[in-house]
Amino acid sequence: MNPITHHPTEETLAAFASGTLDEGRSVVVAVHASLCPACNGKTRRYEAIGGVLLDQTSPAAMKPDALQKVLGLIDTNLPAPIATPEEPLDRYQLGKWRWVWPGVRQRSISVPVVSNIKVFMLKAEPGIQLPHHKHTGYEWTCVLEGAFEHQFGRYGPGDFDEADETLEHKPTICQGATCVCIVALQGNIKFQSGWGRMIQPLLRL
Repeated sequence: MNPITHHPTEETLAAFASGTLDEGRSVVVAVHASLCPACNGKTRRYEAIGGVLLDQTSPAAMKPDALQKVLGLIDTNLPAPIATPEEPLDRYQLGKWRWVWPGVRQRSISVPVVSNIKVFMLKAEPGIQLPHHKHTGYEWTCVLEGAFEHQFGRYGPGDFDEADETLEHKPTICQGATCVCIVALQGNIKFQSGWGRMIQPLLRL
């Protein structure tokens, strides 16, 4: 595998480590961290820093029955924790691959939709050029297999693409292998070409 050259920002890794990211984006960052030793290490360091800061924080007063309530929850069915870098997709169900447009398939990931954020996997055949588009929100992508490229470079396995509504791009799938990515998409895709706008009502993105 080629070296990973595109990573989340330091601000993103810090937010992920502190648990302040929404679940959709956290899953994509967790997938990247599971493939990138450098970012996994940074995440651990941010978690350690957060732990030190927490230890230095003055304790808050608690209600007299707080301990009993916590102990009472131990035997209940608590919600599963947010995915960790070691097994980022284990707690989610994956849907079946479905057609999006020629050469491109999509499968759902059962991350709860919050704040109009959808999480899914996208699979595209070599040589496919995705329509020129931008977004009404952000699009965070981690490559699992294959590669794509656009004006900001080539993105192979493990690479992380952190885009927002200011970016317009026209990704092309690199030759040699099918490209599979995990994507957290907020809002909608807005196609910029005439033919893209014509087919948009037929698509489910």
